[in-house]
Amino acid sequence: MKKYTLVFLLLITTVLLASCSEIAAYDDHEKLGKQINYTITGIDAGTGIMSGTDKALSVYNLREDNWQLQTSSTAAMTSTLSKAIKHKQAIVVTGWTPHWMFTKFDLKFLDDPENVFGGSENINTIVRKGLKKDKPEAYTVLDRFNWKPADMSEVMLQVNDGDDPQVAAAAWVKKHANEVAKWTKDVPKVKGETLSMTYVAWDSEIASTNVIAEALRGVGYDVTIQAMEIQPMWISIATNKADAMVAAWLPNTSGKLMQDYKADIEDLGPNLKGAKVGLAVPTYMTNINSIADLKNN
Repeated sequence: MKKYTLVFLLLITTVLLASCSEIAAYDDHEKLGKQINYTITGIDAGTGIMSGTDKALSVYNLREDNWQLQTSSTAAMTSTLSKAIKHKQAIVVTGWTPHWMFTKFDLKFLDDPENVFGGSENINTIVRKGLKKDKPEAYTVLDRFNWKPADMSEVMLQVNDGDDPQVAAAAWVKKHANEVAKWTKDVPKVKGETLSMTYVAWDSEIASTNVIAEALRGVGYDVTIQAMEIQPMWISIATNKADAMVAAWLPNTSGKLMQDYKADIEDLGPNLKGAKVGLAVPTYMTNINSIADLKNN
């Protein structure tokens, strides 16, 4: 009898612990900060959006209310966001577009009346000095490369759904052959030529780097791509260790890095226009519409 009583008590304890560990759904009648422990869910330390968010904590006087920024990774942030949305829980994240999370989830950017994050951004193509002379065919394709946020999101969604990035990129290139033909028009085929590209492993840059790599392979280049942290990526181009990257968010996110290395690189201009960074929340958080709303909330 004691054995069955012990089993019963263990089962009850397990159920109670499970119920206690569940986080309640978002309640617009309760202070937001208390619901999420005054924490903004971020990504990798050292990225522009994390620096911007750290600045926002000061500019909007959020530190006074014990708001803090949690460092993680893009994968960890989107996983936490997905779980929160599944249960309609409160959450504030560092967000940017283009990104598949804005396609998959109903999210909104918080207004930024102090303009901490700046306006819309472009993503630029950066190449090493001398590339035009050494590899003119690659230079031409890279210089012509441009696409729209919807294009990037299409590739990102495929990767997020489990496709290998190179496979997803190859499928996009095949589907959008007319667009790719504009980048490669009248570019002579090469043979035995190599090209190295670096990128920061954000979902957006995984998509763009793999797509342009596939286009360059189409004209005969043996393209290698290597993921790096953001500053080493810039250094690799500035020191001629790599040929190109298509991951320069400007003028804000990578603005400091551009200033540091602009004398040693060549900027080919935007490959995508209309990017945006800031803080984001699910749309069901209807009473949180501005970063200022986090103050005393």
